[in-house]
Amino acid sequence: MSLRFEWRGAFANDEVNELHAAAFATRVFREDEWNWVELTAQQSLGWVVARDDRRLVGFVNVIWDGLAHAWIQDTMVDPRDHRRGIGTQLVAEAVSATRQAGCEWLHVDFDDDLRSFYSDACGFRPTNAGLIALQEWFQAPTNRLSEESHPRAPRS
Repeated sequence: MSLRFEWRGAFANDEVNELHAAAFATRVFREDEWNWVELTAQQSLGWVVARDDRRLVGFVNVIWDGLAHAWIQDTMVDPRDHRRGIGTQLVAEAVSATRQAGCEWLHVDFDDDLRSFYSDACGFRPTNAGLIALQEWFQAPTNRLSEESHPRAPRS
């Protein structure tokens, strides 16, 4: 099998929505709910796709302010492909492309269980940051989404 990484590589909404569901253990969103092609075209500096032959095995999005700051968003690796270095390489490709674009800072936020990945494997240094949950369906203090009350949850 041939593992390839591509900055601003082609992808289809259905394959990213399926990868997102597998990576984050959630339902598969429809294209009319979560249109990755449109969103990345409108809001992203770029993204990295990872493919094993033709199968999408990883994806990371880099959103930005149009000048100095960019953010890693939605790093996803198919759980069947964990422990192959795909996530680390996705982020490395994103760092390189973001640097080449002239950005000064690349930000990421993450849950505690990903600290070693982002800090040790990818080289991010810890900083202070803040977060406000803006929707009631986000259940603090567990910091887990309540799928039943999520506004995009399927209705019976």
